[in-house]
Amino acid sequence: MLSMSKEICHNLGVCYIYLKQFNKAQDQLHNALHLNRHDLTYIMLGKIHLLEGDLDKAIEIYKKAVEFSPENTELLTTLGLLYLQLGIYQKAFEHLGNALTYDPTNYKAILAAGSMMQTHGDFDVALTKYRVVACAVPESPPLWNNIGMCFFGKKKYVAAISCLKRANYLAPFDWKILYNLGLVHLTMQQYASAFHFLSAAINFQPKMGELYMLLAVALTNLEDTENARRAYAEAVRLDKCNPLVNLNYAVLLYSQGEKGGARAQYQEMEKKVNLLKDGSSLDFDPEMVEVAQKLGAALQVGEGLVWTKPVKDPKSKHRTTSTSKATSFQQPLGSNQALGQAMSSAAACRKPPSGAGGTSQLTKPPSLPLEPEPPVAAQPPEASAQTREK
Repeated sequence: MLSMSKEICHNLGVCYIYLKQFNKAQDQLHNALHLNRHDLTYIMLGKIHLLEGDLDKAIEIYKKAVEFSPENTELLTTLGLLYLQLGIYQKAFEHLGNALTYDPTNYKAILAAGSMMQTHGDFDVALTKYRVVACAVPESPPLWNNIGMCFFGKKKYVAAISCLKRANYLAPFDWKILYNLGLVHLTMQQYASAFHFLSAAINFQPKMGELYMLLAVALTNLEDTENARRAYAEAVRLDKCNPLVNLNYAVLLYSQGEKGGARAQYQEMEKKVNLLKDGSSLDFDPEMVEVAQKLGAALQVGEGLVWTKPVKDPKSKHRTTSTSKATSFQQPLGSNQALGQAMSSAAACRKPPSGAGGTSQLTKPPSLPLEPEPPVAAQPPEASAQTREK
C-alpha cells in the first residue's frame, strides 16, 4: 500500500509537470520521496528546476540523488554536465569520470569529457573520444558540431565546414551550429556565406549581441556600411558586457570619419574593460589590446586604460585565423534545454590554449573577430596599422 501511494504521488507529479504546474509537481514528488526514495523521482524533480532555470537547486537535487544512488550513470552524467555549464570543471570532471567508470560506453559522458578536452585545446584527444561516440550515436548533431570545431581549432577549415554542414543537416534549427558555420566562413573570408548563416542564427537567437556584431563584420566586408552600422547599433543595445562589440563599432565609425561617435564607443569599451578587470583576473585577447591601444592613440583617448597582460602566441599573427580570436569575458555557448545535448556547443568556438584566445583559464568563450581594416587614406600615419583585414 505504501509503494502504491509512492507511485501515485510520483505519477501525479509527472502529470503536473506536463501541465506546467511546477509547484504542485514539486509537492507531489517530495511526497513520493518522503514515502520511498527512487532515482526516477529525483530525476523528475531536478528537471523541474531546470525548466525553471534554477541550476543551483537542480544541482542540489542531483547531489542528493547521487548520494542515494552513487552508481547511477545518468545521475552522474547529468550532475557533471550541470557543473560543466557553471564552469566548475573539477567537479564536472570528477562526476563524468565516475560515470565512465561504471559505464565506459556512456556516450553522453564521453561527449562531455571530449568537450572538456577540446576546451583545453587537446583537439586530437577530443577527436579520439568522439570516434567512440560516433559508433554509438552517428547521427548526433552535437557530436558533429564539436568534431567540426575541433578541425577549426586545428585550422582545417574545409573539414570543419563539412562536419558543421552535417550537424546543420541533422539539426537545422540549432542556432549554435549556425553561429559556428558563420564563424568559420568569416575566418575563410567567405563573407556572403557567413552572412547567410549568421542571419539564420539571428532568426533563432535574436537577443544575442555577438551575433549582430559578427553579422556587422560580414556586412562591412561586403561593403554594406549602412546595414553594418545598424547591426552594430543592435549589438551595442543587446550586449552590456562585451567590450569587443564597442571596439569593432568604434573602428568602423573611425574609418568612416566619425571621430565623435568612435570616441563615444571607445569610452563605452573602457567602462566594460574596467568592470571586467575588477570582477576577474582573466586576460584579454592580445589582438584586441593592440587594436584598442592604436585606436585610442588615434582618437587621443584611453591613456589611463590599463590592460591585463595578455599571453602572446607567435601563431596569432596568422592572417586567416584573425577572425577566430576568442575573448575571455564571454560565456561558452552551451544549452541546458536538454541535458542529453548539453554539450552541443560547450566547446564549439575555441582556439588552442597557447593561442590568443586560450590561456590556462578554464572558461573559454566563443570566438569573435575584429572589425576589418579601413582604407589607409582615412587614417593618420600613426594609426595606419591599427586594424587588420579579417
